[in-house]
Amino acid sequence: MTKISIEGPYQFDRVLQRLSIDPLMVIDHAERSVRVPLYREETPIVIKVKATGTTNHPEFELTSSSDFSEKEIDKLKEIFQWDKSLKPVSDHFSSTVLADIFKEHKGTPLVLDFDLYHCLMKCIIHQQVNMKFAHTLTQRFVHSFGFELEGVWFYPKPEDVAKLDYEDITALKMSRRKAEYIIDTSRLIAEGELPLYNLYQKSDEEILKELIKIRGIGPWTVQNLLLFGLGRPNLFPIADIGIQNALKKLKGLDEKPTILQMQEWNKEWEPYLSYASLYLWRSIEPQHEELVK
Repeated sequence: MTKISIEGPYQFDRVLQRLSIDPLMVIDHAERSVRVPLYREETPIVIKVKATGTTNHPEFELTSSSDFSEKEIDKLKEIFQWDKSLKPVSDHFSSTVLADIFKEHKGTPLVLDFDLYHCLMKCIIHQQVNMKFAHTLTQRFVHSFGFELEGVWFYPKPEDVAKLDYEDITALKMSRRKAEYIIDTSRLIAEGELPLYNLYQKSDEEILKELIKIRGIGPWTVQNLLLFGLGRPNLFPIADIGIQNALKKLKGLDEKPTILQMQEWNKEWEPYLSYASLYLWRSIEPQHEELVK
């Protein structure tokens, strides 16, 4: 077992709430834990992350039936953003129109998807479908082509998806076009034409310029990859329906805000636009669970 202590505020129960929207997540709200699928080199392992502290004094226990190293611990720190203090973020928004939302959801971090390829596949699958059905489609994809270990599902690897036929994907009730996006993009990654994990070293602008050349990847997909795959702090997907609805509710509008309105409003939220996006989503998502103060 490994113990981790970080700077507060950090509300892990909020993390679990948001993760639990995804049916692939293995979460125990009572225990305040989530089981994370990772690889140690080429070997799949499952690490349980359990919160033992409070919002102001966050502590975690990491346990696994397999050995894990500092490399896997660093990966968990990256996923859960344990090395990024939320205090400057909350201070920044305390004098903005989002102040009440940030106060209500204090200590909610920007948590990343467990792997960059998983994030990209999820973004493509989620294109132009409602959130509930998007998670259903992603679950079908993972259950059909991934594998299970200790009750936790692992996404398939790009080289495995590259070998599929388009009909394998359309059988899951996805469109032919989406099947092509999923398989063709996976082939580019598997064949080395798209070195996905080199994106960590590139700027937001470089990544956008590179990825939108790929059929099936547009600005919305790139923005979500930057946000939830790479944890970039200053992303605001203006075309996202959830953000539009959250701002409509916040501002008491009869209709969704225009792009120009959103661009004007979000100027005061830089350089933390990603957190503005996250907290706006949180403001319209289902709320539950007694939180540990």
